[in-house]
Amino acid sequence: MSAIDIGQSVILGIVEGLTEFLPVSSTGHLKIAEGLLGIPVGDKSVVGFTAVIQVGAIAAVLVYFFRDIVRFAAAWGRGLVNPRARQEHDYKFAWWVIFATLPIVVAGLLFQSLVKGPLASLWVVAGSLIVGSAVMWFADRAGSGRRSEAESTLTDAMLVGASQILALLFPGFSRSGATISTGLLRGLDRVAATRLSFFLSIPALTGAGLYELKDALGGGVGAVALVVGTVVSFVVAYASIAWLLKFVAGHTFTAFVIYRIVVGVALLAVLGTGLLQP
Repeated sequence: MSAIDIGQSVILGIVEGLTEFLPVSSTGHLKIAEGLLGIPVGDKSVVGFTAVIQVGAIAAVLVYFFRDIVRFAAAWGRGLVNPRARQEHDYKFAWWVIFATLPIVVAGLLFQSLVKGPLASLWVVAGSLIVGSAVMWFADRAGSGRRSEAESTLTDAMLVGASQILALLFPGFSRSGATISTGLLRGLDRVAATRLSFFLSIPALTGAGLYELKDALGGGVGAVALVVGTVVSFVVAYASIAWLLKFVAGHTFTAFVIYRIVVGVALLAVLGTGLLQP
């Protein structure tokens, strides 16, 4: 008997696609959805399933930003053989994405038992949603927003990349929320911070999905359920990316802050009353 059936995989795929790149925490929402569906949140195969369907969301990033990715890859290739090309920002940016991924890789290997154990709790999700909201609110107001993507630096990329560790350790904090907030605090404008968050998500989430694939399949989640959840997350995530980039061009993140606080407080309430198991 599969730990997740087809209907549940569709629901989780929708939740993943909607929340992976919005600064509201996909992991937190997936854990809440799993709890409401009666799926064991801490089950190894379920944790693996949620990591694997993230690959669908990453595929949406690859498709949506295909021209940018090709441009970065071409600049990186030119720079490998042509010293002059190494002065191009796109060449440097490609390396920065690689370097900025290293902190989350190291943290993932070091803290794997914590992430899949004590920290995989809905109590942690609720607290992280609220605390992360405060960080986002502060960053949205304290950041100068004066620098564009073309003015980003290696320091920007490394700090934004390292901030992904917050979401790894504290599900509910939100990977996109942490990375966008860090970009804003570094003085990047909202669009630049959001795009940097997208690009840094590609290696981090793809690696996590491939690493967890064995646990998802080996633990009782059927291949069909995995495929369905991944495809659904791709379709929904593509639409979410297009909407978010248009939204941040003319709005603050206040709506997301309020939403996160409401969800976090509501989750604390249902956990405290025993209506939902942590």
